[in-house]
Amino acid sequence: MPTEGYELTIYLMVGIAVFLGVEVLYLSIARRATYLRQVNARLKLLQTAADSHDVLLELRRRRSLSAEGAYVLPAVWFNRLVMQSGIGVGIWKLLMLMGLAALLGFAITLSVHGSLLLAAGGAVFAGVLMPLFALRFLRQRRRKKFEGQLPDAIDIMVRSLRAGHPLPVAIAMVGREQQDPIGSEFGLTADEMTYGLDLETAMNNMSQRVGLDDLTLVVVAISIQSKTGGNLSEILSNLSSVVRARFKLRRRVKALSAEGRFSALFLSALPFLIFGGLYVISPNYYGDVWHEPIVFQVLAGTGLFMLIGNVIMHRMCNFKM
Repeated sequence: MPTEGYELTIYLMVGIAVFLGVEVLYLSIARRATYLRQVNARLKLLQTAADSHDVLLELRRRRSLSAEGAYVLPAVWFNRLVMQSGIGVGIWKLLMLMGLAALLGFAITLSVHGSLLLAAGGAVFAGVLMPLFALRFLRQRRRKKFEGQLPDAIDIMVRSLRAGHPLPVAIAMVGREQQDPIGSEFGLTADEMTYGLDLETAMNNMSQRVGLDDLTLVVVAISIQSKTGGNLSEILSNLSSVVRARFKLRRRVKALSAEGRFSALFLSALPFLIFGGLYVISPNYYGDVWHEPIVFQVLAGTGLFMLIGNVIMHRMCNFKM
């Protein structure tokens, strides 16, 4: 009995030691990963690039801009959408991927249905509509993250200005201290001022790259102060409070409209869930009516009315402030 007790104690101590060792390893890896997430893309490039000018050119290329900061494509709306989405693949690589997706959609649809018209529709859906939807989603998500970081960035600028630093130094400090997306955007603005652009042009370029209304307020305030003078730290401090209040109001409206958005989502998914459930329970339930021409007409009309209803519910639950 005493020997069994000693063995149990040894096993228990070994288990605790293994657990603590795994915990230490996990914490060290997690701390390293957290540190890497806190370093924005511009600072990562500065670690390997020869100088900051190369970083400026690389960041512009990743944002689908030319070396001079201009749009690459004649279709400005698409170039702006790609730029504001924040993807770092570059405009030409994105167009190549969209072309490959269109070819894949065409081939799959043609092999399944054997119709060139449906295959063309599949190519448009896979190569144009889905990428545009994904880019709009990424742009909206990036704007929301930028919106949450903006008040803290303004506070950093205010503290830097009150410490006696000039405004370009305050902007560069935000680029060093903040994570993406706001860290790289302010850092890119600081680099543009370093290599020849004036303050107003560089700030307007950042506003174009982000496309956020709250950032436009900051750009306008800085632009007016640079021309007329005044206490910029006090202006930015008040503007930080306004931006925070607008952010809280948006979150409050989102919480109040959550029921309507969930109802819209549920009502949109309910017909498909019922159809799927009936198909699983009784696969032949709809088998006798699929050959009727009126079935597809009714389904098309139902889909159209569902689309109209979804648009109406979206506009009812979507508040712009």
